[in-house]
Amino acid sequence: MKQNLTPLHLIPCGKSVTVKALTAAGNTRRRMLDLGLVIDTVVEALRKSPSGDPTAYEIRGAVIALRSEEASQILVELL
Repeated sequence: MKQNLTPLHLIPCGKSVTVKALTAAGNTRRRMLDLGLVIDTVVEALRKSPSGDPTAYEIRGAVIALRSEEASQILVELL
């Protein structure tokens, strides 16, 4: 098993990744799971807001904006 995991907020726009772990706890973890951020889900970083935060991601066909604070708790692997 590869261990080249990167926090989602460090992925450049236009790249696709797969979710490998969530480090969030409590309500934040529940929200991420409700959004479909489960293991092996493909996520594409689409674009950053003009201020740089939040970033839009495509997750299971939906576009979701996540702040860097939230995205840093999602560990991913490049495709």
